[in-house]
Amino acid sequence: MLEEKRKKELTQLCQRLVRIKSYSGEEKGMVDELKKVFEEFKFDDYKVDSYGNILGHIKGKKPGTKILFDAHVDTVPVGDPSKWTVDPFGGEIKDGRIYGRGTSDMKGQLSAMIAAASYFAEDFDRDFEGDIYVSGVVHEEMFEGIASSAISSAVNPDLVVIGESSELNVKIGQRGRAEVVIETFGKPAHSANPEKGVNAVYKMSKIIEKVQDINPPEDPALGKGILVLTDIKSLPYPGASVVPEYCRATFDRRTLVGETKETVLEPIKKVIKELSDEDPDLKAEVSYSTGEELCYTGETIRGERFFPAWVIDEKDEYVFKAVNGIKEAGIVSGISNYSFCTNGSHYAGEKGIKTIGFGPSRENLAHTIDEYIEEEQLYFGEIGYYGILKSMYNK
Repeated sequence: MLEEKRKKELTQLCQRLVRIKSYSGEEKGMVDELKKVFEEFKFDDYKVDSYGNILGHIKGKKPGTKILFDAHVDTVPVGDPSKWTVDPFGGEIKDGRIYGRGTSDMKGQLSAMIAAASYFAEDFDRDFEGDIYVSGVVHEEMFEGIASSAISSAVNPDLVVIGESSELNVKIGQRGRAEVVIETFGKPAHSANPEKGVNAVYKMSKIIEKVQDINPPEDPALGKGILVLTDIKSLPYPGASVVPEYCRATFDRRTLVGETKETVLEPIKKVIKELSDEDPDLKAEVSYSTGEELCYTGETIRGERFFPAWVIDEKDEYVFKAVNGIKEAGIVSGISNYSFCTNGSHYAGEKGIKTIGFGPSRENLAHTIDEYIEEEQLYFGEIGYYGILKSMYNK
């Protein structure tokens, strides 16, 4: 079990990180603090890449399995602080809970990962075959999986452990996420003479009606591939006495393993073609939303918002060892899938790296007012990560 001295260190580390505001694109203070933390917890070295990700490293005495514990250092904004009953950046402890933005998403998990890696290396005098890495990834909340590409290139890990909240269960997959954009192009006219124009919104309404008839595939493990309208905009806006010449609708598409950028868009393209054949004035295009975010380093990350699904076989050796290590640590853990998107979309979905998820706390605490992590969950998170390391390195 985690001794009292180490529990205190872990609690203080979590409080320390929570007290640093680190919104997406504003993570510099957090990364600077982690440089000190990695030194204090006796990591062998650390690196900061051009995106601003930080990567701590502990080297075993012999070469072997490379394990990456993945966490992100950015958080969503607090919103209106007056709605909180505690200081969002205070790290206050009340009734066995540590409060503050990022406690459950995911500075608590990052703290537990750092502590577990450090204590494991200390307890076994670094006598293990391999390398342990702990990443602090930037911009995950805005653009999951993009900045982490620099981490996978630097490490090329054998196994990634995603630390997103899982209530101490092992996660072996997730649906992917895509932002599908449909655009219609009309012709402006004075609204007193609408017949002289082509109303882009009316054309879009036809497409939306037909798109609702599309039935995305379903997976026995991951569930339904959802397709749902999330927003619609027209131009000019406000449309003061003008027939709109442009309309853009965005759909959230939850993807399944095996689906590609092409196969996801194919049925929508078919709908557009059929409607265009019937109505020569209907002009439309479908694509993926693109994103561009400025990092605190000055670097820009960009890409299409298509994040693949992934699943690892429940009988995989790494899954078996992880579950066994967590069990040996005294934690009752089930196996399931994440209901949301994580950096695993890059590691497993794009790169094909063996990936599992394990993290303390509940996912429904993320992004909430008065966000917190229970101290007991924090401790069990460290114990679980430590148990995974023991099992993976046969200790």
